Amino acid sequence: MTVHAYLNFNGNCREAMTFYQKCLGGELSFQTVGESPLSKEMPLKMKNCILHATLCNDSLMLMASDMVSENGYLKGNNISLTLNCNSEKILKTCYKKLSQQGVQTHPLKKTYWGALLGALTDKFGNNWLLINNN
Repeated sequence: MTVHAYLNFNGNCREAMTFYQKCLGGELSFQTVGESPLSKEMPLKMKNCILHATLCNDSLMLMASDMVSENGYLKGNNISLTLNCNSEKILKTCYKKLSQQGVQTHPLKKTYWGALLGALTDKFGNNWLLINNN
């Protein structure tokens, strides 16, 4: 397993991640809401928002999005720990254990790109994204 930071922004993800790239180097990629299958479910004003951004170099992976929870953007909910699991079994075990006495905010579900993904807030108030791409 590996853990990475996942940042959420309030409409300025592209600006922030471009800044981080200038500071830290690496390859930067973006996917907008309008470029994804989610486009048809989202309001027109969301089409240019960043659904997912990744900044990578040899030792760094920083991910980000303009997508925020139903509660809106608040300092404190703008970062999640992303747990990349090597297998679905490990992901399901970690999801079950981490969500004990916490809140399952996104049930485990296959994504449109084929990964198994789930999200939760643990009993200490920390946000987790768990993913298996295999």
